[in-house]
Amino acid sequence: MPTPDTATRPASPAAAVEVDLDRAEAAIVEHYPRLVRIAYLVLPPGLGRSRRVLTAHALAQRALPRSRTGALPAQRRGAAGGDPGYAYVRLRVLRAALEAGLPLRRRAWPKRAQLPPALPQVWGLRLFPRAGGAEELALDQWLGTLTGAGRAAYVLRAMEGLPEAEVTRVLAAAGVADPAEALAQAGDAESDPLLDSPEFDPCLLQARPTDLLRRRRHARTALAAAAAALVAGTLLALPGGGWGAEGAAAPPYARNAAAEQALDPALVTFAGAEAWRTASRSDFSVWPARGGRTADRELLRRALAVWARPGAAVRVSATPGTPTGPAMGPPQLLYAGEVDQAVVVLLYDGLRIVRYAEPRAGTAGAALDFARADGASAETANALVLSRVDGNVRYLTAPWVRSAAVRDLLKPAAEPAPLRLTDGVTAPSAGPALDRSCASWNALAFTSAAAAAGPGSGSVTRLVTDLGELIPARLTSGPPDAPTDVAGATELGQWARTACLLPAVRAHGVRSVNSWAYAKQQLPEGNGTGAWLCTRADTWRGTADRVLAQFQAPGSGVGALVARGEGAAECGPRLPRVLAGVLWKSGAGNWYVLAAGSRQFASVTVGGAVNRTVVGNRLAAPAEEGAQVELSGRLADGTKAGVLR
Repeated sequence: MPTPDTATRPASPAAAVEVDLDRAEAAIVEHYPRLVRIAYLVLPPGLGRSRRVLTAHALAQRALPRSRTGALPAQRRGAAGGDPGYAYVRLRVLRAALEAGLPLRRRAWPKRAQLPPALPQVWGLRLFPRAGGAEELALDQWLGTLTGAGRAAYVLRAMEGLPEAEVTRVLAAAGVADPAEALAQAGDAESDPLLDSPEFDPCLLQARPTDLLRRRRHARTALAAAAAALVAGTLLALPGGGWGAEGAAAPPYARNAAAEQALDPALVTFAGAEAWRTASRSDFSVWPARGGRTADRELLRRALAVWARPGAAVRVSATPGTPTGPAMGPPQLLYAGEVDQAVVVLLYDGLRIVRYAEPRAGTAGAALDFARADGASAETANALVLSRVDGNVRYLTAPWVRSAAVRDLLKPAAEPAPLRLTDGVTAPSAGPALDRSCASWNALAFTSAAAAAGPGSGSVTRLVTDLGELIPARLTSGPPDAPTDVAGATELGQWARTACLLPAVRAHGVRSVNSWAYAKQQLPEGNGTGAWLCTRADTWRGTADRVLAQFQAPGSGVGALVARGEGAAECGPRLPRVLAGVLWKSGAGNWYVLAAGSRQFASVTVGGAVNRTVVGNRLAAPAEEGAQVELSGRLADGTKAGVLR
């Protein structure tokens, strides 16, 4: 967000292209979650959440053109952030989503998008995105008051970050009769992190059963027909080996010894209280079992049974990329006890952390949460979430954690407040504020014993924050190939202006978030020094990592988000470099193109509305408001490299 005396805007390239079938397919595969989210947001709310989910997936999959090539007009290329294939398929998704909201006419054939999707289909379940908070609900209700064109304009501005002129051109190309009216409905839309929340993610779904009584009646009819078909098929298949044979596999009803052991509470494993001091690795496998009900066999039996076969009334959630199947064998117990108004069991099977929770009285309303945890270490296995109640969070800490404190990232000069630990369980602390104002953002500082830091090391303090998952994300600073724990006024000051961007990576299976100040730049007209930062959120699954580039102008406030990428290698250990640019307004009201790359860049070039090449990794060139430019750079070895996208 720009400071009062400055303004920023992402720079975007422009050129005319032809989009072939292969390029369009690659764009759909690469940006599939984003295309589905756009379709879901633009589709009319009257369809219902379950049909909107399936229709959104259908529209994204049908965005592949029928012909070998498709023309993308020159004035729309910049909207794709440099990828004309993405701009092309996004336009097709928008056009289809707008057609889906048109009323059916009596004497005209309906358009394909107006009909229920033939594919994909899910039988016996209703699918809908995970529920968000009050803010997400309010935004969804407000979007429902807009026309389809208004929703499309809001999505293009607030999620895609397109300027008004580009939004007008895209809406006109999508068939909107009055793009100006659609923009007026969207209002002064700015980048809105709520649009990236699970509330509007049709790829992160919950499942509930359909009408069970009606299904039972239909199932009886289908069963009779299937029995008749089975008899006829068996007669036709004889005397051969039988159709559908599965070789040496046991019949489906056969009992599996490993699966049976995973259900036996007597076989649950425990780590010794001092195992973490002598083990060759420091992860969840060396956590001792804690809590007041570790010997409660009936509680453990229920937790293991629900894990293996959760009933329809059990609320099941999982971080992206985490399998939710049963354990492969007896799991390890980390915690069993009463926490606030619930009874909680934490289990670990070497790959996943599983949290089972039930009310203190009865089992109605039981919940089962999964989080991937393979490859954990002393740096990332510091704590697990035990409970969240009324915005407060309790954690179970690692055995090597000696003290805990709460730090507000937005107040870097303030001392952290001590947090009481009782048998490894923290007192409740306020979680990060998720409202749009971002008035505070709490993180926890865990100080670990020397044995967990490595031979010859002293105690170490690590900073983590809650991103809505079982395992809090570790916060670090510094170059991607050598990140360090956040310490010192400089790193805390940078995180104070970065923390409010963290909702963009919330509920994404994030393992750690590193913020790297890769360049500083003297601003034109004596406006001080700006800082360029790259923030990378690495996931436990090792893919779909999110990268955010930001520009921090002098003064306080949140840094301006100027580029983002998902699955990009930039700012990571494999490619520890980055280049980004922004349109910036000086205190005197003059516009400039600013760009900065990491130290690997020997020169930076801007083309399009502004043409200039400078030696070095920083560029500042006068420009007009709304100028569309294309940035690139060359490395020290002469290799050309593009901007983050």
